[in-house]
Amino acid sequence: MDEFIGKHGGVIHGALSCFDRMLFRGSLPIMSGGAMAEFLQVKGVHRWGLKTFLLAQAARLKMHAMEMAAAAGRPYQYLGERTRKEDLARQIAERDRIDEGLVCVFALLEVSRTFSLAWKERTSFVQSTRRKCLQLYYYFVDRELGLIHVKLQTWFPFQMQVYLNGHEWLARRLDRRGVKYLKVDNAFVGLSDVESAQQISDQFPSVDWVRVLGRYARRINPLLKELLRPREYYWVTAPAEYSTDILFRRRANLHDLMPRLLEYSTLYFGAKDVMSFLGRKLVGQFRGEVVTDNRENDLAGQRLPGRRVKHRAKFNWIKRYDKAGTVLRVETVINQPEEFRVRRRLRRNGKWTPVWGPMRKGVAFLFRYPQVAAQSNARYLDALACVDDPTPGHPRARRHHSRRHLPERQEVAALQPSLPRRPHPSSKSCSRASTPCTASPTATSERSSGAPHSPSPTTPTSSPARSPGSCAGCTLTASSPRSLAHAAGVSPSAVAG
Repeated sequence: MDEFIGKHGGVIHGALSCFDRMLFRGSLPIMSGGAMAEFLQVKGVHRWGLKTFLLAQAARLKMHAMEMAAAAGRPYQYLGERTRKEDLARQIAERDRIDEGLVCVFALLEVSRTFSLAWKERTSFVQSTRRKCLQLYYYFVDRELGLIHVKLQTWFPFQMQVYLNGHEWLARRLDRRGVKYLKVDNAFVGLSDVESAQQISDQFPSVDWVRVLGRYARRINPLLKELLRPREYYWVTAPAEYSTDILFRRRANLHDLMPRLLEYSTLYFGAKDVMSFLGRKLVGQFRGEVVTDNRENDLAGQRLPGRRVKHRAKFNWIKRYDKAGTVLRVETVINQPEEFRVRRRLRRNGKWTPVWGPMRKGVAFLFRYPQVAAQSNARYLDALACVDDPTPGHPRARRHHSRRHLPERQEVAALQPSLPRRPHPSSKSCSRASTPCTASPTATSERSSGAPHSPSPTTPTSSPARSPGSCAGCTLTASSPRSLAHAAGVSPSAVAG
């Protein structure tokens, strides 16, 4: 990243690395069929009554959601069709001017993992299965986290999901510190103190996430206080996005540089480069896909217009796109942390030994994510440092591409190198050349009223190398009488005389 910033430092305001979209998933120790069968036995429920038991607990959670929404005066809405839930919740929060607390509760059917009773050889047992069941989406405006949602599955094993955005968390911390900023969507396009913002952003993994997430779990799942007691949720991070934003001073600087970056990263970054960005080596034992694709988003009503390129290796990827016209974002998305290797301490033979092992997804190991992702983003930006910025040459090009007036009131046409030269109406193209004749100035002056010539019938098909004044389609030199006659459109005898 230092190479990229050093090359374009004159047009860059600063760089900020921060967590972006985050998903924390919580699970209870009742994930297998055997664990569920043991739970039913402890609670005195026969396995034949499994479905009735599951429906009864789902009804309790649904009733709790409706009562909770009614007590807060917030809407409880069932969504029967596909809807952008976050956008709808944000509109409700803005409409009702909610600064903190519950915004709304959405209910919809989704396929999830649950349990069913199966039979085999006249014996019944509980097994894991997938089926549609009711999902509850609680949307809150948190004082520290901003707009978040907590998703609860109403059927056993009551899996939970908490979504938040690291930029929302950072914005509230900056307000508390008094750091001024300008934020568009989930990107900071202006910061009064970039260094202080980066120091605050680095504190994100040190938050007591077990306590924060557990508080919301107990709030929306009343079964934790009675039926599921003393079980608690185990929280993991999947997926996580960690972004590095390069803040440009002017929109024109990034607008001119972006097409070149897009072309270079799409055409010249191969599988070996993508793997090296993610801290891996492309070896023969690799089993997976390395895919690069780019897209331009200009659909109204969705995300802000922009262009992005994504490099995917298995289920982890690194992508680059622009935000609000002045922010260049490089983002590493970690879905499978096991694909990354980190330095860990393991106890072997009674001694603690440092070894390289797979990165774990538990929330207690969240501090590893910025370490790995920041290095991936930095390697990607350094690889783009070889792309030149075309902006410094634009003023000079504008002077040549604009019409000028001389002191004698003579107007000079602008230079247009992209437009082909218009041939004379009476000209004929050379049959052996795809471009007009490029003879010497002597030959050109002789045929100022003519056009590119056709090769003479007496011209040999093979001859030594042409002189600098020869035509691209034949071997007649501009200094010979025959060539001058051919260029002027007269007979050779007239020139000789």
